[in-house]
Amino acid sequence: MPDEDYIYDEATGEWRPAGEGAAPVAAMVCDASGNPLATGDSVTLIKDLKVKGANQTLKQGTVIRSIRLTDNPEEIDCKHDSIKGLVLRTEFVRKR
Repeated sequence: MPDEDYIYDEATGEWRPAGEGAAPVAAMVCDASGNPLATGDSVTLIKDLKVKGANQTLKQGTVIRSIRLTDNPEEIDCKHDSIKGLVLRTEFVRKR
């Protein structure tokens, strides 16, 4: 039996034979218009959003600067002056 090389796939937590190819490509993160987003981009809200736990509403047109991408391609992590730890869904933002 020949010795095969194996590669550890961190995304699935499995050992795969080296001949299977590279790990799956991460999903591209896009805004509501389909524009690709990257860490550090600025986005604008496309509708009013009630923020759970903060008793505050972020108004349409609010600019959010310096976003960070998360493991989930449908969510972005960001900061706002009055809200810490804000996570927004990409369907409610548009790239500036």
